Order: sequence, then structure tokens, then C-alpha cells
Amino acid sequence: MKYLIAIHLPDDFDETSPDEATHRAIDELNDEMVAGGIRLFVGGLNPVGKAKSLRGQPGGKVVVTDGPYLETKEHIGGFWVLECADMDEALEWGRKAVLACRVPVEVRAFNEHPGKPSDA
Repeated sequence: MKYLIAIHLPDDFDETSPDEATHRAIDELNDEMVAGGIRLFVGGLNPVGKAKSLRGQPGGKVVVTDGPYLETKEHIGGFWVLECADMDEALEWGRKAVLACRVPVEVRAFNEHPGKPSDA
């Protein structure tokens, strides 16, 4: 099963705020994931203020606006896509991500069969 480990950041997150110890902990976690053969993809996202949202309109038109789709106090700032045996294993990696990144994370299974509910 594939799992998304999403890093949640406050909307006013300062990209320069993580200290060297945090960067080192994240690098070590990435190395551990690669060594474990479970990391499929990793990515950091630009600040939420640089996001664009698209919304469908009547007549097939699409409106593009600045900013995130949802008005929230947090946003996804980065993520990992992992191949894990089950949710328990994914949660273990999520725990490590919380400790390395020092922010909340979310763990979600990919739906392996689009159109059908996922069991994980």
C-alpha cells in the first residue's frame, strides 16, 4: 500500500525558522526511508501564499485566483509518498516525521482502487 505522510504548517510559517538540528533530523529521516526501501517520492511545497486555486464555473469556464483553495490556519508544506506493509507501519514513519519536522503530520492511504472505498 502507498501512504501519504503530509507535513502541516501554519499559514504564517517562516521558511527560515527551522534550525540546523531540524534540517539534520529531516535529512536523517530521509536517509532512513531510502535505506528502508519505502520512500517513493518526497517533496516540499512553496509557501501557501504562492498557491493558485482553480474553480469551475457555469458554462465550462474556470476561474483562477491567488491563494489556497481552502481558508484554513494550516496547509500542507511538504510530503512523502511511502510504500508500507500497512497503516501501522505508515504510522511509525509518521511518528518519526513529527519528531524530525517538529510539526503535525497526517497519514493517509492512497485508494488502490479508484471508485471504491479504501479499507486502510
